[in-house]
Amino acid sequence: MRAFDYSKKWEMLLTPEIVALLTQIHEYKGKQSLYIEAKPDTLTQLVEIAKIQSTEASNKIEGIYTSDERLKALVKDKTTPKTRNEREIAGYRDVLNTIHESHDFIAVRPNMILQLHRDLYKFEGYDVGGKYKATDNIIEEEDEKGNKNVRFKPIPAWETPEAVKSLCDEFDKALGSGTIDPLLLIPMFILDFLCIHPFLDGNGRMSRLLTLLILYKAGYIAGKYISIEYLIEKTKTSYYESLKESSLNWHEEKNDYIPFVQYTLGVVIAAYREFADRVETLVTRGLSKPERVAELIKNTYGEISKSQIMAKNPDISRITVERTLAELLSSESIIKIGGGRYTKYIWNRDKE
Repeated sequence: MRAFDYSKKWEMLLTPEIVALLTQIHEYKGKQSLYIEAKPDTLTQLVEIAKIQSTEASNKIEGIYTSDERLKALVKDKTTPKTRNEREIAGYRDVLNTIHESHDFIAVRPNMILQLHRDLYKFEGYDVGGKYKATDNIIEEEDEKGNKNVRFKPIPAWETPEAVKSLCDEFDKALGSGTIDPLLLIPMFILDFLCIHPFLDGNGRMSRLLTLLILYKAGYIAGKYISIEYLIEKTKTSYYESLKESSLNWHEEKNDYIPFVQYTLGVVIAAYREFADRVETLVTRGLSKPERVAELIKNTYGEISKSQIMAKNPDISRITVERTLAELLSSESIIKIGGGRYTKYIWNRDKE
């Protein structure tokens, strides 16, 4: 069985690019308490938005959907799930809430991983959650013509319990040494978890939940306010490519963690940047919602669509965005480009 000894492997990750990413994240972490203390009541809306986006995006990556209206009702626990997709969405919601509320008390141990997986499937009518795979599984990829081929073959079912235990033991040992940056250990752990692929279903969603859990435990809480799952879903091609690159020769213990570590750190930085921008807009500058829309367009060098405006300001309703765009067009503050679904807007700098 493969060994999970991180005591030396992390040193190979200290490339100039990764060191630069680590430095940026450490700087953001140093400022995060200032962001949170600025006006905590105002940031509550960011938490609720992030929960909705995280639940939607992490399930969407796996092809699990429901309508926007049903999704919001499910995340807010104001309805009961009606379909299999909705049952899985509701399970993700509950595990996400558990991590948000109790991350300091959740140890990264096999029994806790099994418990979280059990809760992920607690709305299913059959006993599927909280159990390691009983049969071997494979990870497939599909080409443009729909042909499937085996991309990776995880460890066999009979080795899974011991592999997960060994993975958790070595992670604890490496983290407890105090010599390895948790930001390096977390993506290494997650990659190994995905290569073990301990469950017949739910491995991808569990990996993203575990990423959040360990980031929170290490003090990196941007994902509470800005959905890391949403950022992954928006860059899922790069996500899968980095997984593929870093899993090559994994069984021979010759895989290269760098692609997946670099990708993960990039997502964390994106979350912190977005967090800083949102705090500045919501708290420091105290702009109204129409003012925020105008400021976003003004600070965008190039064109921006209505959907992009709404994605960057998920707490602003479509009606408010449309009304603001109409007012800005009327005052000639912005210029409309194109039409229909391809309509975009640009700030009219000649009017400044």
